[in-house]
Amino acid sequence: MANALVNSVVSWFLKKRIHDMELFMKHPQELQDNILQDLIYYARHTEVGKKYGFDTIKSYTEFANRVPMSGYTEMQDSITRSMNGEGNIFWPSDIKWFAKSSGTTSARSKYIPVSQQSLEDCHYAATKDLLCMYLNNNPESKIFKGKGLRLGGSNTLDKKSGTVAGDLSSILIDNMPFWADYSSTPGNDVALMANWETKMPAIVQETIKEDVTSLAGVPSWMMVLLNNVLETTGKDDILEVWPQMEVFFHGGVSFDPYVEQFKKLLPAGHIKYYETYNASEGFFAIQDTNDSKELLLMLDYGIFYEFISMKTYGRPQEKVIPISEVELGENYAIIITTNAGLWRYKIGDTVRFTSKSPYRIKVSGRTKHHINVFGEELIIENAEEALKKTIKEIPCAIKDYTVAPIFMEGKEKGAHEWMIEFATQPDNVSAFAKALDHNLQRVNSDYEAKRANDITLKQLIIHNAKPDVFYKWLKKKDKLGGQHKIPRLSNSREYMDQLLEIDRGSTSL
Repeated sequence: MANALVNSVVSWFLKKRIHDMELFMKHPQELQDNILQDLIYYARHTEVGKKYGFDTIKSYTEFANRVPMSGYTEMQDSITRSMNGEGNIFWPSDIKWFAKSSGTTSARSKYIPVSQQSLEDCHYAATKDLLCMYLNNNPESKIFKGKGLRLGGSNTLDKKSGTVAGDLSSILIDNMPFWADYSSTPGNDVALMANWETKMPAIVQETIKEDVTSLAGVPSWMMVLLNNVLETTGKDDILEVWPQMEVFFHGGVSFDPYVEQFKKLLPAGHIKYYETYNASEGFFAIQDTNDSKELLLMLDYGIFYEFISMKTYGRPQEKVIPISEVELGENYAIIITTNAGLWRYKIGDTVRFTSKSPYRIKVSGRTKHHINVFGEELIIENAEEALKKTIKEIPCAIKDYTVAPIFMEGKEKGAHEWMIEFATQPDNVSAFAKALDHNLQRVNSDYEAKRANDITLKQLIIHNAKPDVFYKWLKKKDKLGGQHKIPRLSNSREYMDQLLEIDRGSTSL
């Protein structure tokens, strides 16, 4: 009876929501303009609104000319004040929640404001839309006959100010609507446990008793959980534990390095994989069709988008454009203005548009997480594509990896050093390194030019990491679980040198 009621409500909502999506697909710029005006009007009496004269801004051009772009460093003082209980600084409604994410050079962690509006109109709206799209594409689905296994982080309450800080996933779980909580596992007591190593067996013990039909989480941590499930149950694959499993909703990191491993864990052709693009700052895009690698940019979640071509990013000729001016195939940094009080905020991600009708994207990397020490302009998308090609040529499975430059010394040429933790070793690591180097040249002409005749760069080096090196690094940094991860690419050797210390057996960082 309960399932029939749920299916009836979902069916009604699905039809209504599909119609709404069709509207923003047909009139994207008009909708974005309306969202910007609504945000400006709503925040006109805040400190930020008064400072930049929101009450007299009538157009995007005026907004762009008056309000400067910012990053976390520029907002840090205001956010700290807000966390201490001050209101009406950058958003008029009270900010009770702050999503904790990886830090900057000036702060160990970032605390991104999450307003009631962004919680409901962005994050929870996206969760409903994700289900809506999945069910629309798979009408035979029986997802609501079982439960969804959610894998999130933890949070802490500041009793003095009454604010809560923690992983975004934990904030969402803690405030989840009753209908979502009813169909999810594990329960909040276990889902919000702080200690990852205690939490993991607790999740396993609770969820193996349930009929789980869907998974949601970051691929790397979900893989850890599923392997623990198999170890505990003694089963050969996850479908022996949860035979009704049908979909994995994933995000946070590229899924490409994990595809083959999940196919072994879930060995059935009917399993669907749906990608999401969500972050502490907002929920931005959703895979809207089966078996696609393109994500539909969601334009009606209270977020106004701007973009900067990476060809000019950070340079004197830098140009910021609205969505109506983007071009296909160009690599763009994203700038957002949100219903949580982020104004022209640089989130640090880069995307490429694959379609403009409707607007669909692929996440290509990070503005900071790239390697350009030698003019090679290597971005995460290049690294993932080259790995994918190499794994097809030399079969293996990769659990985790990071890349750093080896700087030139005297007459010595530079190179890239890859630390890779293999889940399944290649037959020949040296051959794998040579093939990976070749494939990087195939996907990145700048890297190819620097590698020509070893003019600037020598062939890359692979450091074959010992088991659990990345896990140990995250544990030492108190970053187990949630969406925490080591940056894939870095212009410095900070992460690489720390990982090498752990790999050699040192206990200090």
